[in-house]
Parts: sequence; C-alpha cells; structure tokens
Amino acid sequence: MFIISSKTMLKKAQQEGYAVPAFNIHNLETLQVVVETAAELRSPLIVAGTPGTFSYAGVGNIVAIASELARSWNHPLAIHLDHHESVSDIEAKVSAGIRSVMIDGSHLPFTDNIALVKRVTDYCHRYDVSVEAELGRLGGQEDDLIVDGKDALYTHPEQAREFVEKTGIDSLAVAIGTAHGLYTAEPKLDFERLAEIRQCVDIPLVLHGASGLPPQDIKRAITLGICKVNVATELKIAFADALKNYLSAHTDANDPRHYMVPAKTAMKEVVRKVIADCGCEGKL
Repeated sequence: MFIISSKTMLKKAQQEGYAVPAFNIHNLETLQVVVETAAELRSPLIVAGTPGTFSYAGVGNIVAIASELARSWNHPLAIHLDHHESVSDIEAKVSAGIRSVMIDGSHLPFTDNIALVKRVTDYCHRYDVSVEAELGRLGGQEDDLIVDGKDALYTHPEQAREFVEKTGIDSLAVAIGTAHGLYTAEPKLDFERLAEIRQCVDIPLVLHGASGLPPQDIKRAITLGICKVNVATELKIAFADALKNYLSAHTDANDPRHYMVPAKTAMKEVVRKVIADCGCEGKL
C-alpha cells in the first residue's frame, strides 16, 4: 500500500528532529514534480490539496495519479486534505482512499471547534486515517479562504493542551505569526509561544504558511517541535513564472510536453530547497 496516513511519518520526524514537507499540488505536472524529487532525495512526502484543488482535478484522479507515481517510484506518501471544513466531504474523500485529513474549525468558537474536530477524529480513526486540526488562525489567503491580518489569532498554549486532550488529534497546526501567501513584510514568528505550546502538548506540531520564510526560521521552528511544514504559494509562483517566461520567449509553442518542462524544473528547485530546510533528505 503506497498511500499511507501521515501519523507514523510525523512521529518519526518528531523523534529524529526534522520536519516532513507538505506540498500543495494541483495537476499531473505538479504531482510529478513533488513525487519525483522526494523519491530522488529519499524524503518523506505529503501531497496536499485544498477543497478547490480536489474539485478542479477530481478526487479519483488525484488518488490514482499519486498512487501510480508512488508505486512506480517505490515511494510511499500521504495524500492530505488541506483546510477542509465539511464533515460529509471529508468522509467521502476518506472513502475514496485519502488517509490524511485536516479538519479546519479554527473559524469557530473554541468549544465548537473541539466538537467538530472530535467528530471527524472519531470517524477517521476507525479507518486508520490521521487527523490534523488548527487552533488559532493564520492571516492571508489559502484557496478561497481569506483572513484579514487583524483577525488572525495566535494559538494559546494552555488552550492547545485542552484542545488536543479533548479531540484526540494526531497533529496540531499552530498560529505563531506565519501567513498564507507571500509575505509583504518580514515575518516575525513567536518562537517563545511555540516553545510554550511544545511544553503543553506532545503530538507533532504543524507550520502553515511557510512559503517565503527564511530557512533559519524554519530550522529554528523545527528545533521547537514543528514536524510538518506546509508550502503552497512558493511552488505556484515558481511554476507559473517559468511557464510564462517560456511562452513569452517561444510564441509559437503549442506542445505541453515541451512548455511544461521549464515550469516543472523551476518548481523542482523549490521542492529541493524546502526538503533541505526541513532536514528530511534520506529520512524515508
């Protein structure tokens, strides 16, 4: 079985002091890039998709393509539901073969967030599916979700303890000053808060909004308990910019087998950099 949950890989990362990258994908080419690069570097891998990605590409298509790539490269991976909010949608995707889920109730009051997450966790654990949830909210934009900076709330360490105990989740996404999208100013992460959260909970911690973060910030966060690092926007920009540059220089280009190559190459460099920042090369 090449499509696995993320629970064991994150526990191993926690024990050995590195992080697993979660790369947001959208189509055949982006799936090819992340799986091929991770396999070449023997890195553990999570391929992630928002609800919009699964609607665009098709759940069955993503599962089938990722499964075949994992089999052909002999490289097990997790397909992860990123920022999903609908219980029925999650249940349908688990039935389709997904084994790693993020239920996002961070927009809800604390007690309602707990109730929603526990419902999903109870369901998913019956099928050996790992569950991530978020406490606190990141600013910026992820797919169709937009959170103004003034509405972004940091994770409270003691609330994190209660949240983990009452929900039974496998990993916790924390809000410590990162944001979705690219940063318009230098991010200032609350590492002291992260250390306090680590003292309160013992499950793997997740860092969303890593696109554009300085490598030293990612590495320091890992030393303080981050075991999963999410990257989306940085991948899309590298892919799109290289594609646009190629098509501008080759106005008669009409074969995707040719014009997709530089886009994939540019994205591959970002994947390699993130794997290096996570310290997970050779950790499969």
